[in-house]
Amino acid sequence: MLFTFLLIVQTIVAVSLCTVILLQRSEGGGLGVGGSSAGFMTARGAADFLSRATAWLGAAFIILCIALAAIAGTRGDSQKVDASIANQPIQQAPLSDPATQPAPAQDAVKPNNSAAPADNGAVPLAQ
Repeated sequence: MLFTFLLIVQTIVAVSLCTVILLQRSEGGGLGVGGSSAGFMTARGAADFLSRATAWLGAAFIILCIALAAIAGTRGDSQKVDASIANQPIQQAPLSDPATQPAPAQDAVKPNNSAAPADNGAVPLAQ
């Protein structure tokens, strides 16, 4: 239950972190939000807020990663490999009957194998 809760919080923090990073003004313009000095926040105030929010969300993300790894490592769930299908024979799909397939057209163009290496009588290696 705690693991699921932390996983949901981690997802919310990750989405928030992506959003805050995309809102910041980059040197190339990016998706940054411009602001005027007459608005709710000045451009400098918004940049400070977004920088601090990025730092806090980044720290929360790392702490949640460590906590989730610790919880997953100490879980009492026994994990074993399910070998119930290992001893079953492999079932292959039935092959189609060549008599029911249509014959190739007589005037079909045969491929040009000029790029294929010439057969110089070499014997293939035994396997």
